[in-house]
Amino acid sequence: MTAEPSPAAPGLRDRKKRQTRAALATAALRLVAERGLEQVTVEEISAAADVSSRTFFNYFPSKEDALIGDQAVQSARFVARVAEVPPQVPALAAIRTALAEVIDEMQAERELWLLRMTVVTQHPALLPRLVTVGAEAERAMIEVVAGRVGVSPEHGFPTLLTTVTGAAFRTAMLRWAAAGGTRSLADLVDEAFDALAAGLADPGPKT
Repeated sequence: MTAEPSPAAPGLRDRKKRQTRAALATAALRLVAERGLEQVTVEEISAAADVSSRTFFNYFPSKEDALIGDQAVQSARFVARVAEVPPQVPALAAIRTALAEVIDEMQAERELWLLRMTVVTQHPALLPRLVTVGAEAERAMIEVVAGRVGVSPEHGFPTLLTTVTGAAFRTAMLRWAAAGGTRSLADLVDEAFDALAAGLADPGPKT
């Protein structure tokens, strides 16, 4: 009689794949932070992660992709989360709600994200890849926002909301990185979104 496969097996495989991907990304970021982008090879990254170069290419097409991570996948997941927020929730609040899982993931991988932000800042050559991914994500977000509020994607509101919320999130991330991750990213994002909701009124005097 053939034994039934363990139902936990697929989960274990997926977990190992995520661990290997994270190990490769971490190795790439650390080596590039130490030596510079041009001084690090795929072979060195693979060795630091204790895998073969062939395994590296099963996860990333290049060292640059290992450095920026799965931005396209993460962006697509985020846009899908926005679409899943109940339609009665206003669009601005829906985007903030969908960001909760993104923020939790970033907080859980704080050191990796802080290192990634440092490496990208130090190596502007990586920015075009991020811009391309960001542009694709923005187009998808505009479509989702337009559907939520019942207007055409060509209407100004979906583009404006997508742009300003993206800027608010980036501002919170930069403040988080500047504080070395010691402040709560969720609190910083809340602060930025509260400012948007209030119409970007001038802040009160410091007390």
